Amino acid sequence: MASLQQRLERLLYSPGPIADLLAKLEARTGVQRLYLASGSVAFLGLYLMFGYGASLLCNIIGFLYPAYASIKAIESNSKDDDTMWLTYWVVYGVFSVAEFFSDLFLHWFPFYYAGKCVFLVWCMSPVPWNGSQVIYHSVVRPFFLKHHKAVDNMMGDIGAKALDAASTVTREGLKPSLNLADLVQKAK
Repeated sequence: MASLQQRLERLLYSPGPIADLLAKLEARTGVQRLYLASGSVAFLGLYLMFGYGASLLCNIIGFLYPAYASIKAIESNSKDDDTMWLTYWVVYGVFSVAEFFSDLFLHWFPFYYAGKCVFLVWCMSPVPWNGSQVIYHSVVRPFFLKHHKAVDNMMGDIGAKALDAASTVTREGLKPSLNLADLVQKAK
């Protein structure tokens, strides 16, 4: 347990925006950073369990930092961070679609949003057992490899049908304007 506390204190004192904010609060209040951070996490957890707007707060947590980190990954020269955040967004998308269909039932479960927030933080955490990597390699990738040819064929068919429909609409839409132009020419 002591190593966990040491790692947490190392994180709280490492340079960055959170450590800077905690340093300012520590200087103003005289309360140690560890207690400030622990109290903030406890408050956030309680708010996610009992607070109004827990869904919005949970979605903000699952979106803001990953969006920021994704932009940084796009701007960096490394491919590894791009892959990490693309994997997160694929898992986030799959989770969001699944949640859409099950939300009617799930939001009635006590502490659902706290659990969802823990899940999203696990999916974005920079650890070897990162949630998005685990879910991608155990669920999404095998499903994709099994079904991608059928989906590619279906998407090709949909694309061809969309092009046909667009050309038909364009042709049929031009006919009245051509007829109108003929009428104008005849009237002259």
